[in-house]
Amino acid sequence: MESFDDLGLRPELVEALSAEGIEVPTAFQRDAIPVIRRGNNLVGSAGPGAGTLVAYGTALLDRLETGGPTPSALIVAPTAQIALELAESMAQLAQSTGHSVAALGSPWALPDRADVLFGAAGALVSAIKEGRLSLEHVQVLVVDGAGASLEPENIDKLLEFAPAETQRVVLSLPLTAEVERLISERMPKTVHVPPRAVDDKPSEDGPDRGVLGYTVAGTDKAEDLLHIVSGALVEDFRHVLVFFRSDDGAADMGDYLTLRGFVAGAPGDTSVPVWLAVDPIPGREAALQLDGGSAVLALSFDVPGDMDVLDRRHGGGLGGMILALTREVPHLRQAAFAAGYRLKPGAPRSEKLHDAVTSLRERLIRAVEDEDLGPYYLMLEPLMERFSAPELAAASLALLQGRDPASEAPSGPAAAAGGGELVRLFVSVGSRDNIGPGDLLGSLAGESGVDGSLFGRIEIRDTFSLVEVDKAVAEKVIKAVNGLTIRGRSTRVDYDRGGRAARQTGPPRGRKRPRGD
Repeated sequence: MESFDDLGLRPELVEALSAEGIEVPTAFQRDAIPVIRRGNNLVGSAGPGAGTLVAYGTALLDRLETGGPTPSALIVAPTAQIALELAESMAQLAQSTGHSVAALGSPWALPDRADVLFGAAGALVSAIKEGRLSLEHVQVLVVDGAGASLEPENIDKLLEFAPAETQRVVLSLPLTAEVERLISERMPKTVHVPPRAVDDKPSEDGPDRGVLGYTVAGTDKAEDLLHIVSGALVEDFRHVLVFFRSDDGAADMGDYLTLRGFVAGAPGDTSVPVWLAVDPIPGREAALQLDGGSAVLALSFDVPGDMDVLDRRHGGGLGGMILALTREVPHLRQAAFAAGYRLKPGAPRSEKLHDAVTSLRERLIRAVEDEDLGPYYLMLEPLMERFSAPELAAASLALLQGRDPASEAPSGPAAAAGGGELVRLFVSVGSRDNIGPGDLLGSLAGESGVDGSLFGRIEIRDTFSLVEVDKAVAEKVIKAVNGLTIRGRSTRVDYDRGGRAARQTGPPRGRKRPRGD
């Protein structure tokens, strides 16, 4: 099946997808949409990058009636922020069908009466127990990102609370032992898509098509693309071939690159440095005609939706690299394995951040070699059934970034990278707004255009937060963010009048920050 028309979706849904530049379904969408439309239980070994929201979103909007007294579909997300983002995306599609969409915990009109309601597991369970939400008319319960959720007990309760006839859809990548248990206990007669989970390591018997590089994008993917293009053209490449999922995406990035002086055009045009491609085969063939592809860097701006797209873009010996969001990396690993490629992460493009990461890696190596890690291993061992070792290691580093400010040791990116004098800012959002240190850092850095490495400690209180930032850019952060809406609240940002936290952590070493979207 090559189009959403072939999947039998309503014409208005197909048109809405086309308006968003989504015209060809991914492999997961081709397999999952018919199953969900028929009302069957489904377990999907898939995550962001595979088109999961479109898969269940279109299937639900296609078959559910509108205007019920309580939600007809309940979508469980790993966090309140992800629930909000998913709801906003699905609401775009729902405009074509007349369904109402809402997210619990953020400002939406009558969320308890929405046709489709999103929310984090804990918030949904609390709303049910307090009588603010009824599952009486829920026909479909979707758990999106079950493996990434820190609330398996609440997911279990929601699967139990739902009426026996409710269709259940669980998406998880990877399928952890905890998720497998929930499926076996709560979801009889389940269809698996794909039929079996895959590992992220090449099989000894499978094809080996070589190595693909990938790098994790920051708060502004367009700016990351600009740096990659600039670096590639300075080195040994005559052209950069950039693959996009849609014509609209290619046109927008083409305008952006041309504005910055990197003229973009069609694949094969030797008069321009950047080639833009939506159809992968002609783009790949044009690149291979120049010195067998060695003169062209092939780059996927959008993570390939499945193994076939990945191979069509980067196969034939072309290789290249992929620009991925953090949440898309598990899907990318799965697609690369299925296509027979080995992934190699790229180094951070910032020299300062690269130095900080290298230093941290050296400290970790010394800790592994010299410290008694036995007690810590015993503490983490129960979590290893639910999370991979890299996930636990990354989470530990994230916690260190936001640790108690009473600690004497510097923490946060600015301390790691050797920043300048820091001052402390007051920000009028806190834990009651369902915001964490990483979320707040993303908002402040993205809106102000200030490098994330120039921020220091972030302390989240109930109703406000305290954030350290390099003194030289503090005014820029205040002017850019003060008055903006974060988590549905108009945010006040100012110097902390309770006392500035200034300290010297080394000579100032600033750099431009990619602007967030």
